[in-house]
Amino acid sequence: MANSHPIRLVLFDVDGTLIHTGGAGVAAFAKSLASEFGVHNGTELIKFGGRTDYSLVRELFSLAQIEPSAKNFERFFAAYLVWLEKLIAECRGGACPGVPEFCRALAARAEPPLFGLLTGNIRRGAQIKLQRFQMWEQFPFGAFADDHEDRNQIAAIALQRGSERLGRPLRGEEVLVIGDTPLDIRCARAIGAKMLAVATGRFTVPELAEHKPDWAVEDLSKVSLADL
Repeated sequence: MANSHPIRLVLFDVDGTLIHTGGAGVAAFAKSLASEFGVHNGTELIKFGGRTDYSLVRELFSLAQIEPSAKNFERFFAAYLVWLEKLIAECRGGACPGVPEFCRALAARAEPPLFGLLTGNIRRGAQIKLQRFQMWEQFPFGAFADDHEDRNQIAAIALQRGSERLGRPLRGEEVLVIGDTPLDIRCARAIGAKMLAVATGRFTVPELAEHKPDWAVEDLSKVSLADL
């Protein structure tokens, strides 16, 4: 059944939703921890899916008994961006299945929605990843880990920025969040948005469906736009 409230804003997660980077982001985390702090294999103990970069680094620092000071965060992310640019250039990745076609179909609507990013990446990290696959320019704004460490708060900031761009407050039913993890589903619910979960990351459709998104599909090629 078609949505009685047309979608005016679509917020996309990045990793596992828009693109795959062949593990370049995780590898850049590991390289940064090793090169800056002498900690090897530190990333093997944590789960990355749906997390914010700042929360991940905070957990890594805690496990390695590194002081979570502003200076150490700055050191880590300076190294991370250098490593990410190097590793992303060499990675075998690309857009997730159905993404280009889905975005083109939405953009072709009589009243196309605004596209934005809702991601746990720091802004420059998201830019490096998406530029590698010529996708950064499709998203005129976003909310990132630089804005807040908590993913739900990032969602609220993305909603506020989308509302400002459209010139009015958006109702939750006018917003669609697209992501590939249970944490993406949770942050969509935190702002009252519709949620489309895609199994293009590490979670299957049944695993995502357990968290009750509005839709759970194998990938974006399986979505009926008439339902959105």
